[in-house]
Amino acid sequence: MNIINPRRRINAVFLFFFIFLLFCIARLLFIQFFRLKYFSEIARRQHNLFVELEPRRGTIYDSNLRPQAVNISADSLYASPKDIADKDKEGIIEKLKPILGLDEAYLKDRLYRKKSFIWIARKIEPWQKKAIEGLNIGGLGFLKESKRCYPNAYLASHIIGFAGLDNVGLEGIELEYDSYLKGESGWAVLLRDARQKKLNLWEKMLLPRDGYDLVLTIDEVIQFIAERELEKVFKKYRAKAASIVVLNPHTGEILALANQPNYDLNKYREAPLDSRRNRAICDLFEPGSVFKIVTASAALEEGKINEKKKIFCENGSYKYATHVLHDHRPHGWLTFREIIELSSNIGISKVAQILGEDLLYEYIKRFGFGWKLGIDLPGEISGMIREPRHWSKISITAIPMGQEVGVTVLQLASAISVIANGGQLMEPYLVKKIIDRYGETIKEFSPVMVNKVISTETASRIKDILRGVVDSGTGQLAKIKGVSLAGKTGTAQKLEANGAYSHDKFMASFIGFAPLEDPVIAVAVVVDEPRPYYFGGVVAAPVFKNVVRDVLKYLKTSKPAEEILALK
Repeated sequence: MNIINPRRRINAVFLFFFIFLLFCIARLLFIQFFRLKYFSEIARRQHNLFVELEPRRGTIYDSNLRPQAVNISADSLYASPKDIADKDKEGIIEKLKPILGLDEAYLKDRLYRKKSFIWIARKIEPWQKKAIEGLNIGGLGFLKESKRCYPNAYLASHIIGFAGLDNVGLEGIELEYDSYLKGESGWAVLLRDARQKKLNLWEKMLLPRDGYDLVLTIDEVIQFIAERELEKVFKKYRAKAASIVVLNPHTGEILALANQPNYDLNKYREAPLDSRRNRAICDLFEPGSVFKIVTASAALEEGKINEKKKIFCENGSYKYATHVLHDHRPHGWLTFREIIELSSNIGISKVAQILGEDLLYEYIKRFGFGWKLGIDLPGEISGMIREPRHWSKISITAIPMGQEVGVTVLQLASAISVIANGGQLMEPYLVKKIIDRYGETIKEFSPVMVNKVISTETASRIKDILRGVVDSGTGQLAKIKGVSLAGKTGTAQKLEANGAYSHDKFMASFIGFAPLEDPVIAVAVVVDEPRPYYFGGVVAAPVFKNVVRDVLKYLKTSKPAEEILALK
């Protein structure tokens, strides 16, 4: 029988634990010196949550500091998939689907990712947050974000545009001035306990820089008046589309700009692309008789004609080269003034022949046609006017009455402003100033004169002729009792796909300004394919009348934005 020495047993046990201790020490030293960064990173991920701090997107105000686009607080739902057991994920998906209205495939893709943080739904409604909190699901949490809100919904939708889910401008002013509005993001490290619950303690933080605010040139009330009247004519005449631009003719400030159809900025994803298009600056069309102001101004400026000069209008039918021109009513001898007042196509074509191709083309360009005016909105087009070397034999008779040339509504508004302000083409603009949250001006925009188109004397003579258009000519439905006006009607046949002019599709237009003596607003109205009536003097002139009448009343009582800003 062998008896084991107790001391040897004790020594063996001691040696075992000693060697184990040495191994542990070696392991700790290895971790401390060689694996420190690896395990520190794991610990940091478990207890720290990196969160991007969203800046406040700047507010967009009208000229009287009434907000048109603001940010409101919203909750966003996130998940920590690593902290949710796979066996529980199917049940969570089934519970979240009816609340969030999301596809099962989308939720699976989110929850089965091997990540510590992932967004599930951004900027959800308050009732959705309450319902999810009631489920008491571990691994889900909420973070506060800001959501873009448009308090006036449809108003000025084609001017303001919209910002997307991440508060990035996607259209309109929101896009054009995104670099000023968006600010700069900050960040913070949020501490969590061992159960991954937020402790509302921040380890490190860099505060975001909020975006700047914009003060627009548009006036909310004038914009409302313009949109109200435009919607009326759009529905009354079952038109395909309609646009209006209201300008301060002396500065180029846009007081209102609207299109029909329009859309709700808060539901822009649901709006058809066609309704989101800013037709006033990006749709090309032949203007018709409103374009006669260019030939008339050029002929007077160059001294080629005077108001009393008589021209034979061929009793309504005039053959030139291979083309026959017609007037909507036959006329014999008419003075130059009467040619404009009664909108004679034959008369204006003969005036253009006296003026000549090169001078006519020069004045078309001077008036701002054929190139971008530089409005601070995305999508502006230049329009279309060919150089004289590309004109056909009949172009000299077609272009003066608004054919073979493509324009925008904005260009028409700027052109009539030239007559209103004494001969200057002003650059149209929409942003008056950029300010910080305390009202301090960061950047200010001033009126810019593009060029001197005609002399003050010529502008005054054209004013007087255009007054006759309203008083006794084709624009009599634009008359306002007690207010002197100037304007010009236009009715243009649209081109068919085969290049021929349509006999049942027209563009009805009216351009003008008021009051005659010292104009404060210039307006261009264009209605696309109205029916059954389509003459500019019948369809568009009443829109001009109603807008001008109500705007002039409003301007007598409105308070300047500078006074409001001083009170802020």
